[in-house]
Amino acid sequence: MRQCAEFAHDVLFPHTFFRCYAVSLLHISHVVFPFVMPLKQLLIHIGLFLLTFLTTSFAGVAWLNLDPLELLNLQEGLLYATLLLFMLLSHEMGHYVAARVHGVDATLPFFLPFPTHLVPVPVFPFGTLGAVIQLRSRVPSRRALLDIGAAGPIAGFIVSVAYLYIGFRTLPSIEYLYTIHPLYRGLPAIPTDGLAFGSSLLYDLMRSFTPSPGTFVPPLNEVYHYPFLCVGWFGLFITSMNLLPVGQLDGGHITRALFGDRSRIISRSVLGLLALIGLLGFLPLVGLPDTYGWSGWLFWAGMLYFVFERKKRRMMAAVPLRDDTPPGPVRTAIGWTCFVILALGFAVAPFTIVM
Repeated sequence: MRQCAEFAHDVLFPHTFFRCYAVSLLHISHVVFPFVMPLKQLLIHIGLFLLTFLTTSFAGVAWLNLDPLELLNLQEGLLYATLLLFMLLSHEMGHYVAARVHGVDATLPFFLPFPTHLVPVPVFPFGTLGAVIQLRSRVPSRRALLDIGAAGPIAGFIVSVAYLYIGFRTLPSIEYLYTIHPLYRGLPAIPTDGLAFGSSLLYDLMRSFTPSPGTFVPPLNEVYHYPFLCVGWFGLFITSMNLLPVGQLDGGHITRALFGDRSRIISRSVLGLLALIGLLGFLPLVGLPDTYGWSGWLFWAGMLYFVFERKKRRMMAAVPLRDDTPPGPVRTAIGWTCFVILALGFAVAPFTIVM
């Protein structure tokens, strides 16, 4: 048995990714850790995934202006739920695979359901708060830290861009929107009131150049009725949020891998900038438009500082990396690519409500 495993290790699967899995599955003694999971933990992962699929299905129904509590409508939200969970799974499995490649013990993704349809105020109407994995062993080096931090956002970004491309290339006629808002049919133009998603550089570029000529393109206050566009936009949003170079976020890991101790200065600067953008979100109180900021960034900056940034400082002091060698040029390029993704997908005012 050992000879067979060594053959798989050295001949059939010479690359690190396959070595990790081939040897782990055979429980060979020289593996860093075997791929073993207690049944109770596996059931927790499965249960959270199914519950999140249910809550996102309800959210998908609500996006179509249907009653999510009417079970016959549940099928209408399945496409939205499937797209959203696949995007989240791609992001988290990017982290997971990179962690396993570097011999870091990591859990499977924990999906976070959010019963949007049961909350009287639409705080976060997507049906989920995302997903997370937990690293249960020490990250050995800055190279590993960068790989683990970058793999998730890159995977999620690719899926999100693919969704946007499919969504813009397969847009239905304006009659589809009329089936959701019958009153629009008699209006001279689509109303601009209600909840509107914020624009980002990449979304605007794809909106301008991807649809076929003459195609009706929904405005950002109606885009959530289109599952591919809605999930694609949401994917860009959460990817950019995760890539902020702060604390325990993916961007924080990438920044630490690239800049070492200097990452603290970068994190503090970004937190200050977020707080400023958050304050600009209160401009409507003095009669100015809120397109220059979003008050939610102020809350997010506070949470990042008190929860993630302070925790990161304690971890950096208590658990330094065993190998502090800077990443090579290829990984450095990957890290900077992630910051380009942040710039492309970042929306200064991701949510606005026009009365």
